[in-house]
Amino acid sequence: MAKYIVGTVGEIAPGTKRIVEIAGRSIGIYNVNGSYFALLNRCPHQAGPLCNGNTHGFLKSGAVGEYEYSRPGEIVRCPWHGWEFDVRTGQSWFDPVKVRVRRYDVTVASGSELIAEEVPDAEPGTTPAEVASTTGDAGVTESDMGGMLKGPYVAETFPVTIEQEYVLVEVGR
Repeated sequence: MAKYIVGTVGEIAPGTKRIVEIAGRSIGIYNVNGSYFALLNRCPHQAGPLCNGNTHGFLKSGAVGEYEYSRPGEIVRCPWHGWEFDVRTGQSWFDPVKVRVRRYDVTVASGSELIAEEVPDAEPGTTPAEVASTTGDAGVTESDMGGMLKGPYVAETFPVTIEQEYVLVEVGR
């Protein structure tokens, strides 16, 4: 399955959401107290924009004048008809066995981890230190260089790191 970067950790603050387009799908990314969740932005009732709805929690009352608010920011309500879904699991609260919204796996990875997967190691003999330690390179013709001569200069390279943490959504077919 393909992973897509949808933003940095700082761009999706706790208690907020971001709606993104990934592979032709509208997906809502939620940050609930530092944990990230992703839902398809399509209510199964009548295809309303689910993630445009408000998020809230549950209000329980044990007696008159007593109430308890729980799970703040974990329930999304469709703006069209009020159907409610759990942001963590995609389950509905009116029929959890039969009705749910598609959820996607979300991970957080540092930029260094992301570039480490994509950048291959340098070929042996090509780093500046290795090239500089070789003597007699100037004026030497190599057969694989098409008759060109190596110059006396070597470009200096620097290690690259990305210090941000990124939110990734994994989307299958």
